[in-house]
Amino acid sequence: MTMPTAALSGIFLLGGDLPVHRLGFGAMRITGPGIWGPPADRTEAMATLRRAIDLEINLIDTAEAYGPGVSEELIAEALYPYPTDLVIATKGGFDRSGPDEWEENARPSRLREELDGSLRRLRVDRIDLYQLHRIDPKVPEEDQFGFLQDAQRQGKIRHIGLSEVGIDEIERARRFFPVVSVQNRYNLVDREWEEVVDYCEREQIAFIPWYPLQAGEVAKSGLKQGVRKLLGRAPATHRDVGSIGKRHNATPSQVALAWLLRRASVMLPIPGTSKRKHLEENVAAAAIQLPDEEVRDLLGARV
Repeated sequence: MTMPTAALSGIFLLGGDLPVHRLGFGAMRITGPGIWGPPADRTEAMATLRRAIDLEINLIDTAEAYGPGVSEELIAEALYPYPTDLVIATKGGFDRSGPDEWEENARPSRLREELDGSLRRLRVDRIDLYQLHRIDPKVPEEDQFGFLQDAQRQGKIRHIGLSEVGIDEIERARRFFPVVSVQNRYNLVDREWEEVVDYCEREQIAFIPWYPLQAGEVAKSGLKQGVRKLLGRAPATHRDVGSIGKRHNATPSQVALAWLLRRASVMLPIPGTSKRKHLEENVAAAAIQLPDEEVRDLLGARV
């Protein structure tokens, strides 16, 4: 039986000129615990990156903060020289002082240091997609956006994206440069950014959901009461995801990914893992065709 590939997820023109398969790979999990240091199994992490290319993934998302630097270094070691169609997106805007420690820092001097480091570690002259990991509330927006604008003009960045932003912030950034991607937390369980998804669809801006598999994790664990308390509203139930998965002989995580691909044509899920087995399971979601009725059931499901 032929293994499904990311090509089944369809194609999106990132920035209007970079064709990518809509199901990508998030390279955060190829680092150590707390997104700090090297992975526990370096050989498997490297093999997972290479397997992603075999499965026709041509969008890899990483960040300077992952490791820090570890994820980018492993990507280059495993994949350089890169396939001609591979798009590597990275991010800057965080300081890391230890495992699970994250502090916004988007001062231009820090962003310059991060960008130059990413270029060096990834062994490229220009970043295909550089995303501001967070807008730093301690730094004037015009300083942060102005740095990215200048770096793009200098040829260090091809396209620019943002992360964890609302519509107003996107529109303010668009005064400085075209925003081609928005990377916000979004999945079946956590749909805080619904209006941003719809905005991105109208504007043809890529929406890259991070933590895309939370619904699958909830379905497996049955933690519906904890999730409801956490979010203060009613997400899709684990019963809905699980029952639909049985109809398609699919895992809850695969259903969650298939739903994201149906939710919007600009949606580019980037599930991450450091294991080839999990990667293959995630990519197989591209072959799942949810009928309209199941999409509506998942979108409107209530606990």
